[in-house]
Amino acid sequence: MANGKFKIAVGMSGGVDSTVAALLLKQQGHAVFGVTMSVWDGGPQTGAAAELVGGCYGADEPEEIARAKNFAKQIGITHYVVDLRPEYKSTVLDYFRAEYLAGRTPNPCVRCNRLVKLGLLIERTRQQCGDFDFFATGHYARIENSGGVFLLKKGADEKKDQSYFLWGLTQRQLSKLMFPLGGLSKPEVRELALNAGLKEASELEESQDFIGGGDYCCLFKPGESKPGPVYDVDGKQVGEHKGIVHYTLGQRKGIGLGGLKDPLYVVGIDAARNAVIVGPREKLFSKGMLVRDVNSARSITAPLAAKVKIRQQHIPVAATLYPPENGAARVEFAEPQFAVTPGQSAVFYDGDTVAAGAIISEKL
Repeated sequence: MANGKFKIAVGMSGGVDSTVAALLLKQQGHAVFGVTMSVWDGGPQTGAAAELVGGCYGADEPEEIARAKNFAKQIGITHYVVDLRPEYKSTVLDYFRAEYLAGRTPNPCVRCNRLVKLGLLIERTRQQCGDFDFFATGHYARIENSGGVFLLKKGADEKKDQSYFLWGLTQRQLSKLMFPLGGLSKPEVRELALNAGLKEASELEESQDFIGGGDYCCLFKPGESKPGPVYDVDGKQVGEHKGIVHYTLGQRKGIGLGGLKDPLYVVGIDAARNAVIVGPREKLFSKGMLVRDVNSARSITAPLAAKVKIRQQHIPVAATLYPPENGAARVEFAEPQFAVTPGQSAVFYDGDTVAAGAIISEKL
């Protein structure tokens, strides 16, 4: 478009962040329209669907779509809905279930962002609504063009930074994305919504969980995750678990082992034996890890010194990422780290820039 203005599709969830992202771009004079993806396929495998609310995947999706459509109308932009229910199931839900049943702890948001929300949704929006220049979301992150290399950077609001969930984005994706909230704080975003007459949006509660309440068990078929033995680190059976999908490394509560002198933690999950391994806390510290699916803006040809997060709430620690070989890369921590969990994401930072990201495959 002329005069530096663009046609921009904005992914709208019905929340305040994506609503304000669309608002800001509209105020800047761009030709903006909103789009919301539909992923709810009618209910979980078990449990009451009516209780599955407040997350990305849940029974309250119709209300969220209606809210997004209403906010788009207030802003003065067109709104569309794109049906991605089959693709979401095969790409996110089936992956999530398979990983847990294999004894790993996946991060569905990372996969959804790369392949669905910022992948398939963009493709389908073009097919359904016509071409556009950029796709924008309400993520708290920033993108910087450094000599033709697109760098993913932390959001200015450290408390809200979502770069951890975006490490899998490719150069092609980053080149066509906009994150209008990257330089703002959450209170500033709420104030912008309120000042624009979007009072309802400004008062909405946070909704960032994959599943409302965090109980993923409803996604598994009856009998799919079966009870099995709990062993200590010496191989002695000390109890029975209720299914390996209920456990993750570092877990202390809910193991079902009472009356013990010293607390025990989940230190391993053996899917082949359908077993949970428990032990003392010191067994959970690792000096390093192996990672796979390494993604970085620039090729890693020499050891990379960086700060790494091994889960979203982890405080970044000094580490060295070695060049990948045969699909895997070794990582060494400056100090041993607690509960390095296969399936989770490891994100490497150089200051506020995401230098690389990967999936944890094995602790060392």
